[in-house]
Parts: sequence; C-alpha cells; structure tokens
Amino acid sequence: MSALSALETALENRWEALWARMSGRDPLELVDALRRQCDSNAVVCRAGRVMVPNAYDVELSAPVHEELTRRGDSVGQVLTDRLARHAARNGYEWAGPLTVHVRRSTEVPNGRYRVASTVMRHVSAVGFRRAAQPVDG
Repeated sequence: MSALSALETALENRWEALWARMSGRDPLELVDALRRQCDSNAVVCRAGRVMVPNAYDVELSAPVHEELTRRGDSVGQVLTDRLARHAARNGYEWAGPLTVHVRRSTEVPNGRYRVASTVMRHVSAVGFRRAAQPVDG
C-alpha cells in the first residue's frame, strides 16, 4: 500500500469514527469486524486477482440488535455498502453477489456480536435468510 493510500485509509477511518460518535448512527465496530473477516479470508488467485467471500452473517445480541434496528436504518444495507467500499479500495473481487445478513442471536453474549463469512455463488438476501433459519423436522 502506498503512503498516500495509507494516509487516505487512516483519514477515512478517523472520519468514520468521529461521525459514529457524533451521530450515533454508524455501527463502526461491526464494519471493522466485517473488514477483518473479508481480509482474513481473501484468496490470491492468478495474476494478482484477489477473491473474497460474498455472504456474511452477523449475529447480534438482543440489546445490540434492538439498538441498531431502532434507529430506522437498514443495518444490513449500511454494512453491505461499507464492505463493498472496502473491497473496491483493496481491489477485491466477490465470489458472487454480496450480501450481509444481520440477525438476533441468543447465543451471543450481551453487547457483543459474531461475524462469519462464506462463499455462495447465487445468493440473495431473502435466500440467505432462509438458509440461516432452522428447519422444523
């Protein structure tokens, strides 16, 4: 990464942190967790092509989920947009259509979250939600 790119990234991160504190509207910790998940699962293919997972599952504790959804924003869309910008900045290619599914989980400790990613070739937000729901049987 060039010095100019590093400076740009640092300034953007500082601006996002400041905006999150002032407006209380950006789930900054979740954005960072998604970026780390994306970066840690990047695979370098031929000729410098870098592929990353395209389906991300964010599990939130009930209080965190309620806080984020009470704000009225589509949290999944905000996270998807931020992750898409991160990938574009790093020259990543998605393994398929990008989706971030946000759901409440009783298994996640209070005030925390869990992020996982996978490669799904043909994925939609609706299909991803169905795949994450338990099957009765």
